[in-house]
Amino acid sequence: MARKTADEDPLAPVTLAVGQEELLLDRAVREVVAAARAADSDTDVRDLSSEQVQPGTLAELTSPSLFAERKVVVVRNAQDLSADTVKDVKAYLGAPAEEITLVLLHAGGAKGKALLDAARKAGAREVACPKMTRPADRLAFVRSEFRTTGRSATPEACQALVDAIGSDLRELASAVSQLVADVEGTIDEAVVGRYYTGRAEASSFTVADRAVEGRAAEALEALRWSLATGVAPVLITSALAQGVRAIGKLSSARGGRPADLARELGMPPWKIDRVRQQMRGWTPDGVSVALRAVAEADAGVKGGGDDPEYALEKAVVTIARAARSRGRGQ
Repeated sequence: MARKTADEDPLAPVTLAVGQEELLLDRAVREVVAAARAADSDTDVRDLSSEQVQPGTLAELTSPSLFAERKVVVVRNAQDLSADTVKDVKAYLGAPAEEITLVLLHAGGAKGKALLDAARKAGAREVACPKMTRPADRLAFVRSEFRTTGRSATPEACQALVDAIGSDLRELASAVSQLVADVEGTIDEAVVGRYYTGRAEASSFTVADRAVEGRAAEALEALRWSLATGVAPVLITSALAQGVRAIGKLSSARGGRPADLARELGMPPWKIDRVRQQMRGWTPDGVSVALRAVAEADAGVKGGGDDPEYALEKAVVTIARAARSRGRGQ
């Protein structure tokens, strides 16, 4: 969920929203706009992309008005501002105008870091809007959504909702809103099941994850659901290939911390942890067998076979067996 600095006032002269989670960035903007309009219903809101903010634009937007109107100026993708425009913004940060709230949306990272540092040094109110890549983050988000509404949901219900909806924060937030509006009392797992049975995310990566974990029945179920909902077979073979290659790369890498391995292998640290858990039953021979199975399936779905679905099912079963090769030989 979005985390704020000690300064909680949404009408602070400058708000800096940092991250790449679009829902949280949009909420940071809406919070400022709502506070401004609560203070002055005639507040003027200017929501601009980085391309629309040229040298001189900020000075024009923040110049004193004859009517002393309150104004909110939103600049999206601030990391993409030109060097001359960044100079304008830095100058403004040193002397922000009264009755004006500047909201800078910045992706974080190295690009545009000088502006990020300048805003922080100037004491900007900061709202962190990180991309939620870990299931635990999404679970915490759902719990927070229920708490914000003042409603109670069991831990099992929150987990079931994440399992059913998947990784899209907007859909998760919408699902919480629907449950809160439709259901009285504590929201439990049974309620979530009634609303969202059959909505479980069965993407190509879900198929791959279950396969490389050796869970053949679950992988086949996810595969059939994916195909039934229109996932392209070629995307599934691609995900299977990525899953098996990740196992092979990590199994042959030198030991070390996830951050070090992430740099070496080109994977995010969270994925290192996941692949480590998935690779427990694998052997080098198992990886070779699985890669051959993926190559055959890829050829099958690209016209080399009569039945792409069968080619995928065969690959999934072969990979799941290979995932359990340690201890039983190949």
